[in-house]
Amino acid sequence: MKPTLFLLAAGMGSRYGGLKQLDGLGPHGETIMDYSIYDAINAGFGKLVFVIRKDFEEDFRRIVLSKYEDHIPCELVFQALDALPEGFTCPEGRTKPWGTNHAVMMGKSVIKEPFAVLNCDDFYDRDSFKVMGKFLSELPEGSTGKYAMVGFRVGNTLSESGTVSRGVCENDDSHHLTSVVERTKIQRIDGEVKYLDENDQWVAIPDTTPVSMNFWGFTPDYFEHSEEFFKTFLSDPKNMENLKSEFFIPLMVDKLINDGTATCEVLDTTSKWFGVTYPEDRPEVVEKFKKLGEEGVYPEKMF
Repeated sequence: MKPTLFLLAAGMGSRYGGLKQLDGLGPHGETIMDYSIYDAINAGFGKLVFVIRKDFEEDFRRIVLSKYEDHIPCELVFQALDALPEGFTCPEGRTKPWGTNHAVMMGKSVIKEPFAVLNCDDFYDRDSFKVMGKFLSELPEGSTGKYAMVGFRVGNTLSESGTVSRGVCENDDSHHLTSVVERTKIQRIDGEVKYLDENDQWVAIPDTTPVSMNFWGFTPDYFEHSEEFFKTFLSDPKNMENLKSEFFIPLMVDKLINDGTATCEVLDTTSKWFGVTYPEDRPEVVEKFKKLGEEGVYPEKMF
């Protein structure tokens, strides 16, 4: 069974000031999604699932899905603030979505096979799709708790325009992830990569430190684990009182690997990430896509 590609497209690009997912950055107006989906199809993925906001459905079907449906089966699912387990209600005044792992949970009804999860507004580069597609397609049928993550070097994932969010990782000698902690402010300061910790202190880490760029591979049992742990997350008054608390994928993965429920292999890749985190990043990204086109890495018309 071919793996599925699950694309997180529910968020507005708040720091960039718009819907980055629809910004034409390639030489012929290609979006970052176009490149990801082209690379995924060529890496053996057999279905696309997008999670979006319900109020964006009509435009998304017209502008986005219409491009891909003739090339690969597509499904839509929706992330909403009130999509909570029985017995829980959304706190008054909350407008921020519940985070990346809540978005993943929306795919349960349409994903029954191994699947990869990624952001729509990040360029992951071709090799990362190859290594993830290979890992997922080679899993024995019925596998559970066999997860993976594409690891990027933190020094290759920064923006010159401000801080970025990354899952900072550690792994053992078998390349299995031992911990991943979401750091929401990472940048280069005085030549060193540093993140802001819980005590508002800047902590230096090597450029080669593996980080998650939110490119994960899961087996379908991940949905059940997520539903149970989300209840625990919501039961913590701290998470309900904080109107900006989020249920991140690294939080879920960290729990499962630490209690022995799952393993998560860190997949090595030659890929280099880039993306538009801030408006100032855009010209450099446009230039990089132009160069990839001139080198013949991507065809003039992908879809």
